[in-house]
Amino acid sequence: MGRAAWLCLLGGCILPEEGALARFEFSEPHMGTRVRVVFYARDEDHAERGRKAAFAAIAAVDASMSDYKPDSEISLLGRHAGGPPREVSPALFEVLSASLAASELSGGAFDVTVAPLVRLWRRARKERKLPAPEEIAEAKSRTGWRRLELDPGRRTARLAGAGMGLDLGAIAKGYACDRAVAALAGEGIEAAMIDTGGGYAFGDAPPGRDGWRIQVADREDAVLVLRGCGVATSGDTEQFVEIGGVRYSHLVDPSTGLGLTNRAMVTVVAPDGLRADALSTAVSLLGPERGLEMLGRVEGTHAWFRWVEAGRLRSRETPGFSRLLSAP
Repeated sequence: MGRAAWLCLLGGCILPEEGALARFEFSEPHMGTRVRVVFYARDEDHAERGRKAAFAAIAAVDASMSDYKPDSEISLLGRHAGGPPREVSPALFEVLSASLAASELSGGAFDVTVAPLVRLWRRARKERKLPAPEEIAEAKSRTGWRRLELDPGRRTARLAGAGMGLDLGAIAKGYACDRAVAALAGEGIEAAMIDTGGGYAFGDAPPGRDGWRIQVADREDAVLVLRGCGVATSGDTEQFVEIGGVRYSHLVDPSTGLGLTNRAMVTVVAPDGLRADALSTAVSLLGPERGLEMLGRVEGTHAWFRWVEAGRLRSRETPGFSRLLSAP
């Protein structure tokens, strides 16, 4: 992804004239990636408070929603799958509710109960060997978004079948970005950008500018100018495995149990990072025609889709996507 010109690096900055805002940038490892936080603050003390607040918000989401952490909330839900409902935190309930909404909207293409299948494909990428058909069938039998039961009154969640599990990798990073933007606003820092590599969330624009400038992945002619929204890119550029001459994405289709093979790359702009994250995955799984039609039913969303068909590179975008690009 493109990077704006730096005025500061990891806490060091060029201080402006008195009364103006300075640009600060920080980076820390979180959620299996390197998270970059960029914002404008009054001074170094103000920036340090913002830094702590932003990364604490991201770390809290990771602690609750990572399936790699055995003591996370979703790991505990998985261990109690098939049992009674369990009370969950407001943050996790919000993400699970949004997940079910995305599943309903996408006809089940987006499904956070694919954890059994994801575990199979993690092993496949490591061993460079396809899961056996019977393994895929067995894992599929332990999935199904309608089997994730939520009770808003009691704020509980339940996985209805034994052996089920949750994978929030397609939504939690976007939510963490949103929470970091909100944490910065709580410190009086409104002009901010959170970058997880494949996804962003934005507060207000930098001082004197229309928005934050972001290069669209694999499209040199496209620079987005954004503020007060989220953007996510989904595809197999970095996470894939080639087996038997076929390239399988890390994105697993819940309907087939297989990794995608269409070499898709999707960039989605949405009102917040959570929705951008979830919808970029859903569009990738649905394909250009059904995926972009789905986005047409979601206000405030725009997308660019690139894929390989019959050996040829093709692309499509929603009507409003070009309006977000910077002038040549």
